[in-house]
Amino acid sequence: MEPTEERRYLLALACLYSNRPRQLRQLKTMYGSAVEAWKHIHETDMNVALRKADEEEEFIVKHTISVWTEDDSDYPQRLKECPDAPLLLFGKGNMRPNEGRMVSVVGTRTCTDRGRDLTRQFVLDLAQRCPDVTIVSGLAYGIDVAAHKAALEAGVPTLIVAGHGLDRIYPAMHRNIAVAALKNGGILTEYMSRTEPEKYNFVARDRIIAGMSDAVVVVESKERGGALITAGMANDYNRSLFAFPGRVQDETSRGCNQLIRDQKAALIEDADDFLRLMLWDTKAPAAVQTQIPLQIEELTENEQIIFDKLHEQEDGMQINYIVQETRLSYPQVSSTLMMLEMKNLVRGLPGGIYRAIK
Repeated sequence: MEPTEERRYLLALACLYSNRPRQLRQLKTMYGSAVEAWKHIHETDMNVALRKADEEEEFIVKHTISVWTEDDSDYPQRLKECPDAPLLLFGKGNMRPNEGRMVSVVGTRTCTDRGRDLTRQFVLDLAQRCPDVTIVSGLAYGIDVAAHKAALEAGVPTLIVAGHGLDRIYPAMHRNIAVAALKNGGILTEYMSRTEPEKYNFVARDRIIAGMSDAVVVVESKERGGALITAGMANDYNRSLFAFPGRVQDETSRGCNQLIRDQKAALIEDADDFLRLMLWDTKAPAAVQTQIPLQIEELTENEQIIFDKLHEQEDGMQINYIVQETRLSYPQVSSTLMMLEMKNLVRGLPGGIYRAIK
């Protein structure tokens, strides 16, 4: 979606109705366009919203962020079926959400070793039998990040659905996984830059994880948690829902056992069970598209400053030292380093050290 007056007012409306996606959708439907809707609303802070929209447009253009509305062919078609689907989606990477099969894999943040092993084996086996699959999850600790890692290991695309803007990665510890996903998959969010990773954002984020997929698989879940929220949304959207069973005394399996007991999720033990129940023919999988390499983009002023500094130091620089050397603020350096990683110009190393890729 190219910058237009319609996009400007969509961004402004999104600022005003950031936590009211249904109301925003109703407004646009009622008036036929964001431009017309803007003329008929009487909200406080409308001028502030317009200013934020213009600032967001600068961020989008500067960092080559993809922006999709329901009218765009790249907008996830499965998600369009959901009544509370976001009107705007922001993406970074090499995403094809309408090609092949989409499977969301979710679970508790405090998973067991068994849960990690189940996740890895399920994704590896699924990728082997169904190479046109894309693994969707939320990059959280535990099952989510295990699913992303397994997808990267298997060489199939993985999509991260974030509960914040694209100017940061949360949790920061998983930055390298997110950067790797940009080359075969990407990061998707409904939130503008400078949106903090607040708890309620992740609850809203879960509906995208459920809605954009053919099926949702819960590996481990406690009696309460985000995985069960995603599972509930999968049921609401008539998505296929599956769960791995566990021992009755295992706290991290109580949610999965409950889903199975209440006949909300089908019991599976491996990828073969999943494929059989989905009735997916894996003998002749759809052709996997050749990955499109990321293009080197023109650097912003801060990106150039930091990249030049890192280029001078073959062993890399610690982030606090970069702040001292460049005299930029810590948030500026952190967000700029993330953008340089996305452009495959900088690599993050343990200990907060960053090195230019030469």
